[in-house]
Amino acid sequence: MSNRFNKAALLTGTVMAGAMIATPAYAQDEEGASSNDGLIVVTGSRIAQRNVETAAPIAVVQDEEFKLSGTVNVENVVNTLPQVVPGFTSNSNNPGTGTATLNLRGLGSTRTMVLVNGRRWMFYDTAQIVDLNTIPNFLLDSVDVVTGGASAVYGSDALAGVVNFRLKDVEGIEAGAQYSLTQEGDGARYQIYGAIGTSFDDGRGSATVYAEYYNRKPIFQGDRAFSNFALGGEAFGLNQLQFGSSTLPNGVIRYFGDGDRTGTEFAANRAVVFDNTPGEFRTRTGDTYNYAPVNYLQIPQERYLMGGYADYEFADGHEAYMEVSFVNNRVAQELAATPVTGSFNVNLATIQPFLSPGDFAQLQQLDATETDGNPGNTVLFLQRRTIETGPRNSLDERNAFRVLGGVRGSITDWLNYDAYYMYARTRNANVQAGNISRSAFQAGLDGSAPAINIFGLGTLTPAMVQQISIQAQNGDISTLEVANAALSGFLGDLGMGGGDIGFAVGVEYREVGSRFIPDTALASGDVIGFNAGSPTEGGYNVREFFAELNIPILETDSGLRLEATGAARYSDYSTQAIGGVWTYAAGVEFAPVDGLTLRGQYQRAVRAPNVGELFQGQAIGFPGANDPCADPAAATNATVRALCEATGVPAANVGNPGIQLNAQIPALFGGNPNLSEETSDSWTAGVVLQPAFIPGLTITADYFDISVDNAISVAGGSLQGLLNLCYADIQDINSAACQAFVGTRNGAGAITTANPPLVGNANIASLFVSGVDLQVNYSTTLPFSLLTDTGEQTFNMNFLGTWTDTSGFVPVVGLNRTVQCAGEFANECGEPTPSFKWTARASFVDGPLTTSIRWRHLSSVKDDDDTVDYAAFNGVENINAYDLVDLTFSFEVNEQVTIALGVNNLFDTLPQTPTFDANGFVSSTNNGTLVGSNQEQANTYPSTYDVLGRDFFASIAVRF
Repeated sequence: MSNRFNKAALLTGTVMAGAMIATPAYAQDEEGASSNDGLIVVTGSRIAQRNVETAAPIAVVQDEEFKLSGTVNVENVVNTLPQVVPGFTSNSNNPGTGTATLNLRGLGSTRTMVLVNGRRWMFYDTAQIVDLNTIPNFLLDSVDVVTGGASAVYGSDALAGVVNFRLKDVEGIEAGAQYSLTQEGDGARYQIYGAIGTSFDDGRGSATVYAEYYNRKPIFQGDRAFSNFALGGEAFGLNQLQFGSSTLPNGVIRYFGDGDRTGTEFAANRAVVFDNTPGEFRTRTGDTYNYAPVNYLQIPQERYLMGGYADYEFADGHEAYMEVSFVNNRVAQELAATPVTGSFNVNLATIQPFLSPGDFAQLQQLDATETDGNPGNTVLFLQRRTIETGPRNSLDERNAFRVLGGVRGSITDWLNYDAYYMYARTRNANVQAGNISRSAFQAGLDGSAPAINIFGLGTLTPAMVQQISIQAQNGDISTLEVANAALSGFLGDLGMGGGDIGFAVGVEYREVGSRFIPDTALASGDVIGFNAGSPTEGGYNVREFFAELNIPILETDSGLRLEATGAARYSDYSTQAIGGVWTYAAGVEFAPVDGLTLRGQYQRAVRAPNVGELFQGQAIGFPGANDPCADPAAATNATVRALCEATGVPAANVGNPGIQLNAQIPALFGGNPNLSEETSDSWTAGVVLQPAFIPGLTITADYFDISVDNAISVAGGSLQGLLNLCYADIQDINSAACQAFVGTRNGAGAITTANPPLVGNANIASLFVSGVDLQVNYSTTLPFSLLTDTGEQTFNMNFLGTWTDTSGFVPVVGLNRTVQCAGEFANECGEPTPSFKWTARASFVDGPLTTSIRWRHLSSVKDDDDTVDYAAFNGVENINAYDLVDLTFSFEVNEQVTIALGVNNLFDTLPQTPTFDANGFVSSTNNGTLVGSNQEQANTYPSTYDVLGRDFFASIAVRF
């Protein structure tokens, strides 16, 4: 599985008739908000306020957006926001975790805080990331996205910003269903849900209970023409072709010993491959295996979700409340059959029955001339794709629950309190099929167990398959506890008409713990197939004190208004490397006249290292990377040549593309208990225009600038970054970066397992992102109608876009190297970061009928590798600008029933379908989103660019 590093990248609003728009502050009550005297709590603050405008930019997505877009999983709407670079999604098979994650500004999912009703939600693994699959979309009232650090208000993790999912109270019965299907007739998704809400005891209490079932069917890469073949080759100076894997189902043998190869098939390049006749081999000449078709393009999912929330006024002005939720989520991943690679001790007598006499004689010649003093045995580097075992399957079943209870109320007419305790726990059981036991495979070759025949296509018998197969499983247990108590209220005013000064003070105790529990085979490294890894266990706690002020300084009848805000938090972590840290924020709003507001804010935020970063046991990953020693240019660069030779590449093989066996390179990763906190500085400045001469129009523009220091990373940020550090930047064999590759190459110079833990996770990098968010919203009436007596209908238009000016990272602070990713994608930048991204929607509300059109746009991006011109090899150097159009019709049959029909990706925009010549090379010019060597998976970036095609949905909602 891949292990990528995604680079640095990262308005209060209202929505009319389902349009996703943003205006200065739309007030809504959330669980935990005080509604006394019209007070509300807005995301980004704990202070109950009488006005809803804020210094921090907030984007709001209303519940209607989810309905009009036919979305069941919240990821599909949130990822369309310009502030978001997609994380893992339903199309993330390899890499992927079976989850849906959120990545604000491209700064990483670990640096984005996810809240539900203003409080922390449950996370799913040692990285302490929230799985969006656990949030009930059908109960969403809105989603608030706050730009920039918010640690002073919410604590650790909020470096890129905060996303708060607000759940609504239900009155009566709400039920519904939805069905979706692609134009190809596959990938069916269906959802059934219901919720019951009521008030009781003369309105003193209210309760809502809910349940949902959701099922998503798989789509395979082989089901789409653009992803049926794994493309690549450009990074190695080849025209784009059906690239695939060098590990073949019929078997490959490489010989790196010192035996005499004269006259053997090994003489040319030390490698032989078995043809269709079992037991007979020939010199390998570039054969590859197409692993793509059996990989998922859409991963299957089955989810059961239930829960409830309630409150009860047990005394005048005093209320108890609780929240309970439970999710059972089953998500599968599927990969091609296990590729067995590595050096194995082979007893010649054991394998003799499976080889032709002539070929066996070649192995005897090698063995007889070796100087290892072990006649009858030799060491061979074997590559065998065990298709007889079938594809590799991994099933994750996560059971997660969260319980919360608290009390809140008024102490006086100017002072309120709120205290709660929350506990959340997620347990994941991961069961893997299709793995191979390395020890059993070895035993079948060295004579210590019944012999196995790997020398040809389909030569493994069922008994042999059973002998070498091993089922593996591992588990994760993650817990989160939060105890929070706060006082908030008002202190009087400054006497200039600005209103009362609001404040909030409080304390919080938070404890996190997580365990990764592999079985013995996985922990020992005996498993070949899915990634093996050592156990991980750890946790920490933090004690915090926080305070906020909201100071309305001045307000006049003419519209002149001035308001200032401030917040601070002191956190004392149990981890020795962190200890005590301060976070703080300050902001100001100034409205010189009605219709014009200027605002700005500064925030200092922190992120404590998560359990995985601190305590992860050594684990193997398979990140995509290009070995600089396999680049033909290495042969003519004296410095790079010397480094390649010093790290184990034979002089004759420096610059030989053949020494990189596959596009993915095995590498070991692990935790570091001495990590300290990351810190970020966020600046925002903006303007809100609401001109009186154009009723219904709001224009909001906000500049943002976020930098993260002491960022936690392996050296270079990724395996590719580490390779670049060693061979291009530092160029010193004695450096830690280069030592990570010493002793990791086989006799031909190919990297078998890189070892970044020699460098280790450390606070060594920095990240940055800046740009402008622009929002334009307009609502008016149109003087014609087909369905109303008034002769008018409502028109709503909204535009939400982001211009990303800078986005990137410094892999190692102190070295003169900065990776710029704005408008780029690929090896180091990872997921595309377009300079311009926007979502626009126009809705026509004609009585009971709403017709809505959505336009999603990404600007073009270019490859981030300046050393290779992929276009020269019929590959992709630039991905063109990208547009999708969606259409929805929603009709209110009556007050109780609403139906909706829609189609997403109306014009069936998909990655280009390649055409091939007789030799498997791409014969057409490729200028679409089909990126070949620069792919994440499925020859593209399936979380950014649509891979399903035209997609239909129908839904019905019933309310009583």
